Amino acid sequence: MLNNMGLCSRFLAIFTLTFFSIGISSSSSSSLATDANVNGTSGQGPPYLVVPVGVVIDLGSPLGSMVASCMKMAISDYYATRPDCRTRLKLQIKSVDNVVDANFAAVELLKKEQVDGLIIGPQESTQETFFAEVAQKTRVPTISFTSTLPNNNYFFRTTPDDAIQAQALAAIIRGFEWPEIAVIYEDTQNGDRFLSHLNRVLQESEIRQAYSVPVATSADNSRILRELNRFGTRQTRVFLVHMGPSLGHRFFDLAKRAGLMSPGYAWLVTYSLSVFLGSAGPAARDSMEGVLGVRPHVPTKEPFNVYGLWAYDVVTALAMAADRAVLSVNSSRNSSLGPRILDQLSSVEFPGSSGDFRFVDRKLRPSPVEVFNVIGTGDKTVGYWTPNRGLVRELSSSGETNELKSIVWPGDSVTRPKGWAIPKLRVGIPCKLGFMEFVNVTVDRKTNSTNATGFSVDIFQAALDLLPFEIDYNFSYYNDTGHVNWTYDDMLSKIPQEFDMVVGDTTIWAPRANYVDFSLPYSESGVTLVVKNRKPFDMWIFVRPLRWDLWLAIISACIFMGIVLRILESRATGDDSGSLRMNKNRLGMIHLSPMAVLAFPERNMVSNSWSFIVLVFWLFMAFILMQSYTANLSAILTVDQLKFAFSDNYYVGYQEGSFMKHFLINQLHISESRLKSYSSVEGYHKAMSLGSKNEGIDAVFDEIPYLKILINKYDSQYKMVGPTYVTGGFGFAFRRGSPLTAHFSKAILDVTQGSNMTAIVKKNFGPGYSSQDPLSSTISQGTSSLCFYDFAGLFIIIGTVNIFALFCSETAMGRKLTCQTERFIHRCFFFKAPRVDSMEDSSVEVNSVHGIASPSYDEGLDTHAGEEVQEIELTSESRDSTSEARDSVIGVESNAERTT
Repeated sequence: MLNNMGLCSRFLAIFTLTFFSIGISSSSSSSLATDANVNGTSGQGPPYLVVPVGVVIDLGSPLGSMVASCMKMAISDYYATRPDCRTRLKLQIKSVDNVVDANFAAVELLKKEQVDGLIIGPQESTQETFFAEVAQKTRVPTISFTSTLPNNNYFFRTTPDDAIQAQALAAIIRGFEWPEIAVIYEDTQNGDRFLSHLNRVLQESEIRQAYSVPVATSADNSRILRELNRFGTRQTRVFLVHMGPSLGHRFFDLAKRAGLMSPGYAWLVTYSLSVFLGSAGPAARDSMEGVLGVRPHVPTKEPFNVYGLWAYDVVTALAMAADRAVLSVNSSRNSSLGPRILDQLSSVEFPGSSGDFRFVDRKLRPSPVEVFNVIGTGDKTVGYWTPNRGLVRELSSSGETNELKSIVWPGDSVTRPKGWAIPKLRVGIPCKLGFMEFVNVTVDRKTNSTNATGFSVDIFQAALDLLPFEIDYNFSYYNDTGHVNWTYDDMLSKIPQEFDMVVGDTTIWAPRANYVDFSLPYSESGVTLVVKNRKPFDMWIFVRPLRWDLWLAIISACIFMGIVLRILESRATGDDSGSLRMNKNRLGMIHLSPMAVLAFPERNMVSNSWSFIVLVFWLFMAFILMQSYTANLSAILTVDQLKFAFSDNYYVGYQEGSFMKHFLINQLHISESRLKSYSSVEGYHKAMSLGSKNEGIDAVFDEIPYLKILINKYDSQYKMVGPTYVTGGFGFAFRRGSPLTAHFSKAILDVTQGSNMTAIVKKNFGPGYSSQDPLSSTISQGTSSLCFYDFAGLFIIIGTVNIFALFCSETAMGRKLTCQTERFIHRCFFFKAPRVDSMEDSSVEVNSVHGIASPSYDEGLDTHAGEEVQEIELTSESRDSTSEARDSVIGVESNAERTT
């Protein structure tokens, strides 16, 4: 096993590279031979060129010896089937067992042997950067079996990328729904690189890494056993091992002794150990029974080591590239063969023993990842993973299944490990005397068992069903003796000594987060005030929408318009005996005409045109007043009218055991002497009914979920007022750093946003409990009565119209103005009336408004200026209609203009 190179060794290697590279760069790496001395056949057969290829490998290790044998076998097989090739690869092997010797060996091969290619064997630890610099400076293509790929055009890598196997392992972990894993890796550069790739992939896959433990290659058994014993005391039961065969086989043997290869555990191994499983002895295989591993898929069914297959294909590819490069040199004696081999090596493609062989971006094209299960002294392939399809049972199957074949787990178990081991979760439950809707602890006297129900418990059990693993738990009851002075803070302080978590109506509060972790809230948040709802309803509430001055203005307006209508109608009705009865009835209704026109809109209440105009404006005002009255009365009946102003003299109640006392004293600065604690909704109600004058309270300050229960139970006797102070809501509490916090938070989010949340709320709080904003009813702080000033403009318009109507009807100037206006309107909007002598044959235009005929005028009549308009009654009967008649009065001028 090779050790890491120290600082001095690095400096020495770089110095050696610089010193020898001067001579290397001045000489040609190879040349074409034209005489018989360099021909492999000494003048017999076709001439060929010897292409030296250097190999740096540890022949003392089983892996190095096997890889070297496979390389020699590849040369023999390749040229045996191609006797006409113009090249012959010659392997110049340097056996090394440490990094410094490997660096010197590479420089020696390049300077003395003048190799045209360099192969770096699968050492445990090498300096890839050093070899990449050598390859770049000497322009010699270098192929490495290491897991890194420096940014160098002359450096090729044959092993798969660590990110590929990390993605395959993450897919397996997701497929079995394991929430987290622990990583144990060999403390080498290779282990550090793999851990970096793995961390990134796990983070992208949302898989938690519980912890990672590096193990030194030289660690003794006692130290490894101590670490394994710590694993058994932790909750994680899924382990990922990234070690070489020497340390890995020893590690699993010790894990079996520690009892970690038993049912309930899951072990995953990476390429570093799985590719050497075929060469492991029976004892090593037996200690790894039940392990799940990944390895590169090769099409052969023979138990060959994949490194040997890669070495075989690499030498074959070099032989093909060298042969093509020589053909392109065209026998130029001074041409450098290295760059030409580089060009040809990038395009070589053939079906190799490890699969289709081809370099893509100087990396061997990745093959599918094979998932296998160690069973007895052998192993069984249980599935495959590819970047495009994910996990599949067979490569020939279509689509992504994310399922593997049946697996035998450690301890000969066929049950999938949960990945999580908690002896029994100790769940703390508070025993309360009130607010049983959230937590209700009851004792069965017959069985002497204690049961917990309620909204908080239902949320906990619903969240358990959504966790990706199963948890065994038991309830531990706090304050089961019914002690009065208990607090939630005291209960939370028992974590983790007595409880692993606390389930209940526990408020997420910043000071508590200093010693426990909280899940996401499962209830609404906020703290506010509840006061008694003193309803302002009484038998005279119907007069409250309008203030007294507006009522007085309406009554005065009705009386005023009644008087105006009486005056207007007195001239229109006259005192002739023919219509005396009708006039008396009409004049009797005039006094109530503003109201009567609303009650009897179909009756002809007035006969004067100006009376009609007055009533139109009255109706306009009446409709506005009625709509305003209805709206304001509705507001009074539905919107809370009481304006609550918190006073220092008020006594405030709060829930005992909660954080409200600390909140009221330290944040709202309320005197402790004015605070009283209660344990139930009934206690709140009784104290509020008594009031502070009878040793009760004036208000309740508590969290919104509790206050909604109070309001829902006692209907409209209470209401929420004032500002809402933000809190975190109710959540579950865990010990600091507990991995359960994240899992329960996600499960709570699924529960509260799921379809079962409504049923849980209805079950514990009843159908009247609403999840809407409880303060939505307090949008308006009060509705004031409408006053006269609000409608002063309307009354001014009505008064002006009434006065103008009286002026036009009762004064000579007004009547003259009325006549002139009517004449103008008639001339503009109606046909000119015929003369008197033809009036019998003319049709009469009738105004149907209240049965009043429009006056028509004839210029041929005698005119006397200033004469009053006379009303005549004209009756016409239609020949084709029924006996229905209508009366109309046609006004004509009594005097015509005097002719000059």
